[in-house]
Amino acid sequence: MKNMKIIMKVVLVLGSLFFVLKSNAQQLSNFIEEAQANNPSIQAYEIRYNIAQEKVNEANWLPNTEFGAGYFVSEPETRTGAQKARFSAKQMLPWFGTVSIREKYARAMAETDYVDYTIAKRKLTLNVAQAYYTLYGLKARQEVLDQNIQLLRTYEQLALTSVEVGRASAVDVLRLQIRQNELQQQKEVLQEQFLAEQAAFNALLNRSGGIAVDVVSEMVLPDTDPVVMDSLELNPELLRFDKMYESVAQAELLNQKESAPMFGVGLDYLPVQERPDMTFSDNGKDIVMPMVSLSIPIFNSSFNSRTKQNELRKQEIEFQKQERLNALETTFAKAVAQRNEARIAFRTQEKNLEQAMDAEQILIKNYETGTIDFNDVLDIQELQLKFQINQIQSVQMYYVQSAIINYLIN
Repeated sequence: MKNMKIIMKVVLVLGSLFFVLKSNAQQLSNFIEEAQANNPSIQAYEIRYNIAQEKVNEANWLPNTEFGAGYFVSEPETRTGAQKARFSAKQMLPWFGTVSIREKYARAMAETDYVDYTIAKRKLTLNVAQAYYTLYGLKARQEVLDQNIQLLRTYEQLALTSVEVGRASAVDVLRLQIRQNELQQQKEVLQEQFLAEQAAFNALLNRSGGIAVDVVSEMVLPDTDPVVMDSLELNPELLRFDKMYESVAQAELLNQKESAPMFGVGLDYLPVQERPDMTFSDNGKDIVMPMVSLSIPIFNSSFNSRTKQNELRKQEIEFQKQERLNALETTFAKAVAQRNEARIAFRTQEKNLEQAMDAEQILIKNYETGTIDFNDVLDIQELQLKFQINQIQSVQMYYVQSAIINYLIN
């Protein structure tokens, strides 16, 4: 009866290896939202975008209005009297449409900064997801090790019972205990790694590194992979080059406008003193002189140089975009392949684990006849642990690569 209770305990422990209750852990999406709201890097990008938007308002400006005043030390005499002073006001105006083009250029630069802000948020999302899956892998391996330690303790009880009836030696018990010590060491090492990764994860969320992170206890592969559409052209990393190209095009339009003449309007006012020795209708009449001016950049070759620079800049952006597209396509292909590899590995480990469990059941049944070999028990247990760890790594790899794919095409 005692042996049957031990056998039933073994069966229950084996069943628990494949059934883990899901906790009410905080979902990954909530972590991502918290990171996007609190991460200082994202906040810096947001401020940079706000500054760029304000530069659109800054672009709506005109040259300074010039005011002048002068006093004649030696008063020039005119027919209507002596000129006492001179006051002037002058306003230069850019060529028609220059201000609106300047605003469009500033808006194009702001849109580029917004794309940078979007890219930063997407990269943060990817980093949070990858860190989360790393935490899951570490936690899941700890749980598997803990389950195997409990299983070995059950086997130890079987071995002690066998020693009592002379069907096993004390060496078998010691081997089982040594194996438990090894698994306990691995579990403690994984715990230290978990704490380090937890601190890194909390740093992404801009919170204290010691805050505990709730990670799901179980993750399974979906029956089928999501349909992947090759839409890399919509990735913000590529759209950024389009925005940069547009900003250069606006810069050239602004350059053309600034190379056009500027014209100005002004007014001079000269107060005139009355001539005391004469009487006539315009005696002491002040002088008001409207003025129009024109500024032509005749000897300024900088505008032509800017045009050449802008054309070269456009070519550079096109090459940079093509290079980045090639890199993203390579990353995409590798991510899809590695995700498929993870599914294949998971299925293989699943079959191996089922066969290892069948072998273990045979050993347990042999215990009833007194022919159990604890060396075989340790070998099977080690194989089971290996297959379980490989399964966890496959699941982790599957979701890490899925996160990369989502970053590239969604």
